[in-house]
Order: sequence, then C-alpha cells, then structure tokens
Amino acid sequence: MRVGKGIVCILLIVGLLTGCSILDKEQVKLRDLDFTVLSEEKIPAELLTIIEERKTEAFKLTYRDTDYLYIVIGYGEQKTGGYSIAVNELYLTENAIYVSTSLLGPDAAREAENAASYPYIVIKTEKLEDTVIFQ
Repeated sequence: MRVGKGIVCILLIVGLLTGCSILDKEQVKLRDLDFTVLSEEKIPAELLTIIEERKTEAFKLTYRDTDYLYIVIGYGEQKTGGYSIAVNELYLTENAIYVSTSLLGPDAAREAENAASYPYIVIKTEKLEDTVIFQ
C-alpha cells in the first residue's frame, strides 16, 4: 500500500510541475491582435439574439462566422447606466487567444441613470480557431 501511495504522490507532483510549465509556456505573447469594438448596429443578428438572451447575468462567449471571430463579455445587470468597458489586452500565444477587459463605472461628474443597464462588449478580430482564454 505504501509503495502505491508513494507512486501516486510522485506522479501528482510531476503532474503539477509539468502543468505549471505548460501554463507559463502558453502565455508567451506571439503578437497583439487587431480588433474593433462593435456598436449594436454592427453585431451579426444571430449573435445579438444570443446576447439578448444572456445579458441579465455575467457571461463570456465566442462566436465565429465565415470571416471573423467575435469575443463577447457581458457584465450582467447593473443598477444604473453610464458604464463602459475597456479592452486591457487581446493577444495570441502559441496555444490560445487571451483577452482581458474591465468594467468602468459611471463618471462621477455625470449623474448615472437610475434605470438598470446591461453592459457588454463585442470585440471583432481576425478569424482564428484558437481557444479564447478570458482573464
């Protein structure tokens, strides 16, 4: 029994160490990706329908058509309006696409609307088949 437990422990440690090195390797940036943030009018109809169905809760999704990759991040229901979303990073690694955004609160100088809002962002970029990692 002790030999079996020792082997399992060794395999677990090796697996953890290997996993860490793989994770580090994935994040080596090959290049930043060019992108466009789309206004509601420019979002493909099918994607807009999906967003409308999910917007009350926070969500993250990707959508591909014949030409582009769309990365969508929704922040769920907010009690007021006036929010905006910033794209911090969008880059390609050997194994994935990494994206990071931030929700920015209403401008203190501007009185926020009292109606609920559902801030989301749609990022359009070149069509790549890599997995998208949301940070």
